[in-house]
Amino acid sequence: MSSRVEDYGLIGDFETAALVSREGSIDWLCWPRFDSDACFAALLGAREHGRWQIAPLEPSTRITRRYRPDTLILETRFECADGAVTLIDFMPAREERNSNIVRLVRGERGRVPMSMELVLRFGYGAIVPWVTRPEDDTLRAIAGPDMVVLRAPIAFHGENFTTVGEFEAVAGETTPFVLTYGPSHLPPSPSPDPAAALEETERFWTGWADKGETAGRWSEDVTRSLITLKALSYAPTGAIVAAPTTSLPERLGGKRNWDYRFCWLRDAARTLLALMDAGYYDEAQTWREWLLRAAAGAPEQMQIMYGVAGERRLTEWELPWLPGYENSGPVRVGNDAHRQLQLDVYGELMEALDQGRQHRLDATESGWALQLKLLEHLEEVWRKPDESIWEVRGGARHFTFSKVMAWVAFDRAIHGVEHHGLKGPVEHWRELRAEIHADVCRRGFDRTLGSFVQSYRSQSLDASLLLIPLVGFLPIEDARVAGTIAAIEQNLIVDGLVLRYRTRETADGLPPGEGAFLACSFWLVDAYVLQGRMAEARALFEHLLTLRNDLGLLSEEYDPNERRQLGNFPQAFSHVALVISAFNLSRAHTPADKLSRRRKSAEASA
Repeated sequence: MSSRVEDYGLIGDFETAALVSREGSIDWLCWPRFDSDACFAALLGAREHGRWQIAPLEPSTRITRRYRPDTLILETRFECADGAVTLIDFMPAREERNSNIVRLVRGERGRVPMSMELVLRFGYGAIVPWVTRPEDDTLRAIAGPDMVVLRAPIAFHGENFTTVGEFEAVAGETTPFVLTYGPSHLPPSPSPDPAAALEETERFWTGWADKGETAGRWSEDVTRSLITLKALSYAPTGAIVAAPTTSLPERLGGKRNWDYRFCWLRDAARTLLALMDAGYYDEAQTWREWLLRAAAGAPEQMQIMYGVAGERRLTEWELPWLPGYENSGPVRVGNDAHRQLQLDVYGELMEALDQGRQHRLDATESGWALQLKLLEHLEEVWRKPDESIWEVRGGARHFTFSKVMAWVAFDRAIHGVEHHGLKGPVEHWRELRAEIHADVCRRGFDRTLGSFVQSYRSQSLDASLLLIPLVGFLPIEDARVAGTIAAIEQNLIVDGLVLRYRTRETADGLPPGEGAFLACSFWLVDAYVLQGRMAEARALFEHLLTLRNDLGLLSEEYDPNERRQLGNFPQAFSHVALVISAFNLSRAHTPADKLSRRRKSAEASA
């Protein structure tokens, strides 16, 4: 099993996703939805917890891999003493109740002896299925409601609860493998024709990529990140999960291991901005509609995250039979942060919907009515302490960025009235906006440090404060903004990368120590752009690009000491930040710059 997060590639079908290692092993897969049980969980434990490997019998002299240009079709090439072979992995777009993984073994040169090992375990590696052979080339595995069918034109048999087989990859020939998921109470569905599915899948992805806007010298990088975001989307609802994995640690051997297979409201504004800047208005529209459905209901019951269909109960529990990635336990399913108060989500939601109005996404009367109710509730709760954007588990505090985003919520509502003809108590909102602004500037700014601080009456710094000029709370020319950026440069940068905060200084309820949070480093790029420090912005952005794996994928964090990626993978927020920074750098009038200019008048009126 691969030992590094960055050794994996991603394939998916817009309802689920799988991670494929450099050695040709699928070590993580959830059927049929991101929040459902996994049948391959070797990523979080040993081989016996579920995996599917196809690889040469003898050690390879060289392994290279790539995505086919502008697609999510993964090709892994093995060079061996007897020849060369390419393993082609992809998932066709899901059809009704079935998901399929297609693996094509194509002989390139000579004759290469190959092996296949399939270990199916449902329930996150805990449940051994009942396996039968209805036909010579077919294996069927059933456990409760779930059924997986393998079809392959090779001889295979069972050994110690593992299905194994050997065959040869011959130059000019292709051996197909198709793994199909379906409900166990229905007959197995026919498998797709592998060659036709490959052609159709490639045609879909290249057509989708062609719709995107260019980002100058970084266009290919942006396209790869956008494809990754598309792969993390859930087609039936338009939601986008934070990552397809759970419990990949933010510190090796530590307890900062969370389930990210859910949809965070705070991701919405920047995801929408990225999609719309790239020209993907259909995806932006469905994402906006998901937001409105998920947030619908009593305002006081709005959560900071939901399931892909808008589910609210995301109970967190632990899986003691899985040792965790590199023994980083516990392994968690569900996320208790869904019960937290995080005031910034009101600003994130209002920003998302305001961005949609600016880009002329279809608006609904009910959508504005919901926003009015949410603002009424925010007026009642914005003075309360909360758990912040970072979802701390050490108790609520008055986090500065949370208050800034409460200001954003009322500011964007005012913008809706002033520029889009919506109806609301705009004078009252102006008073609230001014009150919040004054409160933040008085209690969230430390004159000794010359910087805004993480929470009121603290002296800890926080990278989220880089967003103060980006959301328009203060203009980039303000001395307090410049002081905050300088303080973060001096205190939160390690090997050129930005930490969220110093965990040893912050009582976040968890043991100290984690990697640099990649999105924060992209925020610094954006701040440099606003300051006109273009050479530094480009240099930092180029450095961040080098941290991606060979397939262009990023996790949540990076350990500059060990030089490896950390956290759930691939991480949507990191790729969203990459896309936005690339457009900010490549366009003469950047989205960040336009936002800052537009909000100067709001700040002046406050």
